[in-house]
Amino acid sequence: MRTVTISPASAHCIHEVSLLKEIMVAADVSIYCAIKALDASALQVLLVVDNSVHLTGTITDGDIRRAILRGCSMEEPISSVMNANPVTVDPKTGRDEVLSIMRAESIHCVPVLDVDGCVVGLETDTGSLLEGIEDTCVVLMAGGLGMRLRPLTESVPKPMLDVKGKPMLEHIIGRFVEQGFRRFYLSVNYKSELIRQHFGDGAGFGVNISYIDELKPLGTGGALSLLPTDELSENIIVMNGDLLTTLNFRQLLDFHNTHNGHATMCVRDYSFQLPYGVVHSDGMRFVDIVEKPAQSCFVNAGVYVLRSSELQHIPRDNFFNLPDIFARLKAQDKTVSVFPVREEWRDIGNFHDYELANSARAAE
Repeated sequence: MRTVTISPASAHCIHEVSLLKEIMVAADVSIYCAIKALDASALQVLLVVDNSVHLTGTITDGDIRRAILRGCSMEEPISSVMNANPVTVDPKTGRDEVLSIMRAESIHCVPVLDVDGCVVGLETDTGSLLEGIEDTCVVLMAGGLGMRLRPLTESVPKPMLDVKGKPMLEHIIGRFVEQGFRRFYLSVNYKSELIRQHFGDGAGFGVNISYIDELKPLGTGGALSLLPTDELSENIIVMNGDLLTTLNFRQLLDFHNTHNGHATMCVRDYSFQLPYGVVHSDGMRFVDIVEKPAQSCFVNAGVYVLRSSELQHIPRDNFFNLPDIFARLKAQDKTVSVFPVREEWRDIGNFHDYELANSARAAE
């Protein structure tokens, strides 16, 4: 938590001056460039300014992901997706009042403006992004048979296949650890002894690992009914154990909390080209034909956030597909959200995917 100032009279803020300038962008910058700038910054916000440093808007990770859901092109200017009316404060606003404003608005940064609307600082509370991270439970589904990867999976379970020198599951856990998560539950079944032998209780990896034993196939979500609900965090992250991704899980959790979510599903943009010409008609009357058009849709990315209290909707020790809980919660008018994955993402479903994983950034 700190105030960043660009006042020339504040000699002790030279470093902060440089940092603040790095997050100032013009309104005609593309969404793609804004993503790069956001990922390079620790402050989780971009300040959209004109040549006189007048603030015209702000851009956060949430703004970017909502733009993706609307189908915005990455080449569009950020002026089309920025928050043109952000919360701001003046230099005289006390720190306690600023913190109160940020928490009431569920935001982590507030620009400080002078009487002319020019940026003179930035109040931040990015430390709140880390609150509860170490206690948040991560459930990794690692019990599948991996039939499409036979014969590789005849001797080892799919999550233990080697990717760039270490098991895929170790890459996944390592990604969470880098972001501050420490509590893990591994749902295991097929050749589970190999997973237990490698990870143990997690102490060797600086984490705590517990195991859920699937004694029979329970689908993508049935194993969650076996979790010790009295030991879980308020929200849990659930992820398939055959995914490699650079997803920012802290931003996912923050998105879920900001939207007061009961359940959040990560989705991925999937594009494909139809192999035939698509014919449009009006009744029996021909209108036109579009040759082999490209189609795009959002698909389930295999990563979820759930309020642990919602696990009651999963039948105990029975086959259950996790996406079904979203339909049940939606029918109860509870808040069910989708979170678009814009980072690297790869589902290791077949030999081609496995080969690509050994050369992809998501595994590094």
